[in-house]
Amino acid sequence: MTDDQKQAPEQMAAAQSDVVRSLAAQLRVDSIRCSTEAGSGHPTSSLSAADLMAVLLERHLRYDWDQPSLATNDHLIFSKGHASPLLYAMYRAVGVVDEDELIHTYRQFGGRLQGHPTPVLPWVDVATGSLGQGLPDAVGVALAGRYLDKLPYRTWVLCGDSELAEGSIWEALDKAAYYKLGNLTAIVDVNRLGQDGPTELQWDMDRYARRVEAFGAHPLVIDGHDIAAIDDAFAQAQSRPDQPTVILARTIKGKGVPEVEDQNGWHGKALPKDLADRAVAALGGPGDLRIKTALPEPGTPAITPDPHATVKLPRWEVGEEVATRAAFGAAISALAARPDVVVLDGEVGNSTHAGEFQDVAPERYFEMFIAEQQLVASAIGLSVRGYIAFAASFAAFLVSRPFDFIRMAGVSQASIRLVGTHAGVEIGQDGPSQMALEDIAAMRAVHTSTVLYPADAPSTAQLIRTMADTAGISYLRATRGAYPVIYGPDEEFPLGGCKVHHAGTDDAVTLVGAGVTLHECLTAAGQLADDGINARVIDLYSIKPVDAESLRRACRETGGRIVVAEDHYPEGGIGSAVLEALAGTDTPELHVALLAVQGLPTSGKPQELLDAAGISARHITAAARGLVRSVPTPNG
Repeated sequence: MTDDQKQAPEQMAAAQSDVVRSLAAQLRVDSIRCSTEAGSGHPTSSLSAADLMAVLLERHLRYDWDQPSLATNDHLIFSKGHASPLLYAMYRAVGVVDEDELIHTYRQFGGRLQGHPTPVLPWVDVATGSLGQGLPDAVGVALAGRYLDKLPYRTWVLCGDSELAEGSIWEALDKAAYYKLGNLTAIVDVNRLGQDGPTELQWDMDRYARRVEAFGAHPLVIDGHDIAAIDDAFAQAQSRPDQPTVILARTIKGKGVPEVEDQNGWHGKALPKDLADRAVAALGGPGDLRIKTALPEPGTPAITPDPHATVKLPRWEVGEEVATRAAFGAAISALAARPDVVVLDGEVGNSTHAGEFQDVAPERYFEMFIAEQQLVASAIGLSVRGYIAFAASFAAFLVSRPFDFIRMAGVSQASIRLVGTHAGVEIGQDGPSQMALEDIAAMRAVHTSTVLYPADAPSTAQLIRTMADTAGISYLRATRGAYPVIYGPDEEFPLGGCKVHHAGTDDAVTLVGAGVTLHECLTAAGQLADDGINARVIDLYSIKPVDAESLRRACRETGGRIVVAEDHYPEGGIGSAVLEALAGTDTPELHVALLAVQGLPTSGKPQELLDAAGISARHITAAARGLVRSVPTPNG
């Protein structure tokens, strides 16, 4: 037996079978009671999986409930998060949630037991409820266990059959097989019925098994209400160290309540009180069985974080032309000095420069190929184990394709770092399908997000280092082309700050840019100076949080005249961030010209496209001149 394997329990004795059956009944009763009391929830989806979870809890899960952050604990993720009554009933069975909290606070305002699980509970790794996400997140946890922690904990995932229609499930199984994650077991509750009728494959277990096998995982088809078969399947799953197992459990939705068993129309509905009372009585009434879960074996993660490790960032000379994506590659390679920094790539590492990390720390570099949902999900899973995960790809695909995973990472309050390169029309000839023009708006809208858009190599490197220690979801937008270095190596770039250029007492207008448009703003300021117009330039490298005070000061000191230029669509981008910062009664009269990409771009050279979009230096100069001519100086 290898280190990756864990000794499975011996065959279940008759007495233990009785305990499991009693536990399954209690889990069903509690799932009914809490949802009926709340008047909402998903009891029938919980009833179908009660036998599966009873066997897991009593026989196979290794967990110290008093130390949920213990490195050696197994992980249990409810990908079918709507079955939260079952999960919370399990928590009651092990004694971490009491009966009063379960029955009287489930789905209630101010309670911990929300409609779908979130990490407000210390035993919940990730928020679920958006189907198709728990298993992909679990792949990241299992990657950490096998390749980084090098500990024998297992990751168990309860999936619904409806979510197997999600492509993200198959991305997860594909990558789990590729990385030989024998420490990952998916348990699919095949209860045949979805929210609005039968599922795609219903109880066609052979087709499910063939699909699972095609993606490289090991399928086990069982009766999901036969506790001996369940127990045997869980034991078999632990005997395959180099292949993930998918247990396909044929179950009956609403099992244990004959009036609703295998009946359509009961999804997401609490049982009426009279029916609930009859069901609870038939199941033996409320129970008070307490389960003592087996503790994990002692162990220590192979990697020990070292936040004080010496990180020597690269240095560049002012005026040297460097792409910020190249600066990212150099900076993330320097961060490899910290042993808990991990990089994930979407098969574009030679272009994003994320691949440079592989040269210095190959054991902490994971290739997710063109599977952006799994790319982000793996970062989320790695964060569960405390790793500092950076995921990089082209911005257009990194943000848009897996956006719901990013959104749910915000619900999980996970800490992940995203680096999107090749943003905006500046990418040039590749055309509009490759141009991220919505990413800033999307990322600004995410709970706990930080949005950064540096203009040169030193600012990029400093911000990458800052992201490593930034809680929440941080996103850095990087440019394809090479542009002059503006800042010295010791310049600091705090979150929520900005850099102000050419500020003086007689400034007539403020120009605001970030990334590529900062360079256009600086060029425009030079052109305006030739006309005798002093223009202040703000490098808004931190878009969220934004430096509202510097923007207000510039507004006051330049007569309320502001030109914002951004390589992004006008909705929700830099202009929106500026206007939101200036909203309020303390802002003087405001005169703003917003220059953004208005139409659908085409292929072309970067400068041609910037000019065609109306965000090049000549357009910024013209907009500033227009404001100066049309808006009189206060008291002038």
